Amino acid sequence: MSDVILAARGLTKAYLSGDRRIDVLCGVDLDVGAGESVSIRGESGSGKSTLLNLVAGLDAPDAGTLHWEGSADTGTGRRGAFLGMVFQSYYLIPEIDALANVLMARRIQGPIAGAARARAESLLERVGLSGRRSHLPGQLSGGERQRVAVARALMNGPRLVLADEPTGNLDERTGDSVIDLLLGLCADTGTALVLVTHNAAHAGRTQRELLLHGGVIVPVRG
Repeated sequence: MSDVILAARGLTKAYLSGDRRIDVLCGVDLDVGAGESVSIRGESGSGKSTLLNLVAGLDAPDAGTLHWEGSADTGTGRRGAFLGMVFQSYYLIPEIDALANVLMARRIQGPIAGAARARAESLLERVGLSGRRSHLPGQLSGGERQRVAVARALMNGPRLVLADEPTGNLDERTGDSVIDLLLGLCADTGTALVLVTHNAAHAGRTQRELLLHGGVIVPVRG
């Protein structure tokens, strides 16, 4: 494998439902190399989104460690520079236009300069939405909203993009085009991609295919 930029070791996560303990992740190990595309499939409730949330720092593991480029410093500022996320439900801010939504990723890092605006405009052009940059999310189709989300995820030039069921709310043709876009942009920029998906065809397009089953990662291919 190329240089490892993400190393997860022994990640565990359990939830309580009443007085019942539900073990979701039971010691997950995961390495992702620089520029590598990896897919993770699994049944509903298998813990795929939980795993991504732990990697992104949106939730904390009960046990286990995360190292990004060899460092355990995974504070908020470093996360924002290291990774971008694409969600199934887009999570765009409805009151601001497409360009401002892309820029939000940079605003978290600090003041917006002219270079940042130029990068956001360039990314919208690359995802085919240069003519829609002034449109609000409610004026865009589902596929267009997801393209804005992809541009936002790449705004800070991350080393890794996490995509959690990015085609789950899209029809087959639009979903295929979003996967084309994600894989193409990540390959062009040397960005690693971890794709959580139910779609076997989409998973088959990544360099390595994994299955989350019984709370652990099982290699399928690669």
